[in-house]
Amino acid sequence: MADRPLTLMAVHAHPDDEATGTGGVLARYAAEGFRTVLVTCTDGGCGDGPGGVKPSDPGHDPAAVALMRRQELEASCDVLKVSDLEMLDYADSGMMGWPSNDAPGSFWQTPVEEGAARLAELMRHYRPDVVVTYDENGFYGHPDHIQAHRITMAALEMTALTPKVYWTTMPRSTMQRFGETMREFHEDMPEPDPAEAAAIAEIGLPDDEITTWVDTTAFSDQKFDALAAHASQGENIFFLKMGKERFGELMGMETFVRVKDATGAAVPENDLFAGLR
Repeated sequence: MADRPLTLMAVHAHPDDEATGTGGVLARYAAEGFRTVLVTCTDGGCGDGPGGVKPSDPGHDPAAVALMRRQELEASCDVLKVSDLEMLDYADSGMMGWPSNDAPGSFWQTPVEEGAARLAELMRHYRPDVVVTYDENGFYGHPDHIQAHRITMAALEMTALTPKVYWTTMPRSTMQRFGETMREFHEDMPEPDPAEAAAIAEIGLPDDEITTWVDTTAFSDQKFDALAAHASQGENIFFLKMGKERFGELMGMETFVRVKDATGAAVPENDLFAGLR
């Protein structure tokens, strides 16, 4: 290990996902001199186009959106000081139930073994000490997040590597605060129907089931600026409406569930690299 830096690899679905769930740890560990590798699985082509054109609107051009979002992703990585950006460039599948789920070449339609083999090659190249991705439900059920989870776990099985592996999550207590903050900024926001409210209540985990709490408060401004770099998607990024101070208060702690570990580091822990340094 003396001939290479400790390495964090984050596997995300779309441009902007890197900032939302892991912007703090990417910035923190880069500042500590670790190598930070971001793998983005899709091109983001199902995002908003110039002027807020939605995927269902006439004139929405997925190729043009993908190019724009690639530029924004590179700007976000510059803000977070990401060492290495790798793009798998699968077509964005859109939200669950969209026709784009079934499009040939979409990430959702890609055989897991194919995506995993490509990711395994990157893992062998970078030899990460820590790998971060989503849980089996992609945190909230997005097909590309679910697929990112699947190829990550399959890729790990294809290699002889034994990194610490984490899934992003959110404490239920923080999810409740999110709801309160959203209503504060959107006073006319309707109450969700019972089924939707029940689904929202299941997102994240009870606080006592979270293994890893990483304080990234000192990097909240970087995380905010990284999100802001994805300007084309600003309408969909609620957090930007808070301003930096409120954002730091709410988003200064990033939380994870540790699912693979060969170090024996005790949990709960406050460092993804606990037991490695």
